[in-house]
Amino acid sequence: MQKSLRNLMRDVLEIIRDIGDAPGEHHFYIEFLTHAPGVSIPEHLLQEYPERMTIVLQHQFQNLIIDDDGFGVTLWFKGRETRLEIPFLAVTSFADPSVEFGLRFEPVDQDDDSDADATDEAEAAPASDNASGTEEKPKPGDGADVVSLDAFRKK
Repeated sequence: MQKSLRNLMRDVLEIIRDIGDAPGEHHFYIEFLTHAPGVSIPEHLLQEYPERMTIVLQHQFQNLIIDDDGFGVTLWFKGRETRLEIPFLAVTSFADPSVEFGLRFEPVDQDDDSDADATDEAEAAPASDNASGTEEKPKPGDGADVVSLDAFRKK
């Protein structure tokens, strides 16, 4: 089940790539483990986000490249163009608050060849209605913002 839901996330990212933008009011929050195998982010972001990081794909991104194992995207942090490479197995949540949709994934050991689908299932849960209350409005020229997904977590 988890593999199928990760494939759904990949399919959504492919649609965004093909369109060149998130359609309509859609925006996608992607949280990932910053030290997971295969994750490539600059050192200053690793220092700022030592465990997990959340990115938002909506309008300000470029060079979204997707393969079977993960995706890469160029975002801006404090006015600096930054390339991120993220394996799908490093992703811990994927949400679109505009349609109250969210997936949560258990961290998966990428070296484990066992069938994770049989034991670990991703949770599909509606996003919280008050999610917009936790977002900050982007300032012109600031580029991408990293936001918390706490509003989407089950308690």
